[in-house]
Amino acid sequence: MAEQRQQKLYTVEEARALVETLRPWLLEMRERRREIAAETEALRELTPEMRGNGHAPEVSRREGRIADCVEAIGRRLAQIDELGIEVKDLETGLVDFFSLRDGQVVYLCWAVDEPTVAYWHDLSAGFRGRQPLEP
Repeated sequence: MAEQRQQKLYTVEEARALVETLRPWLLEMRERRREIAAETEALRELTPEMRGNGHAPEVSRREGRIADCVEAIGRRLAQIDELGIEVKDLETGLVDFFSLRDGQVVYLCWAVDEPTVAYWHDLSAGFRGRQPLEP
């Protein structure tokens, strides 16, 4: 039976303190995701005929780079998961921290391009349900 770990509940201050750790990780994953897309597109342009016509080393190099990027993203996601933080979207660098608000478990919501954690939403509300922490 898999071990269930206790869900970490963050205060606003604790979540905000992690922003400077998370920001470079999320930016790195976004860049690697974009690199995967570029390498995948380059591979798509190498038609099957070209793969067998002297382009095998290029195909191998590009496939290796994609695998490296996927592995690096996986390592970062595991680090963030260990902190009890949920990554919602790699492109926007959107993450949610579990928190207590008025006795209810909610998400504190932050995106990598935002200066700090400034929003929250109900667990079922999603990004569109974000509300400012301070009115």
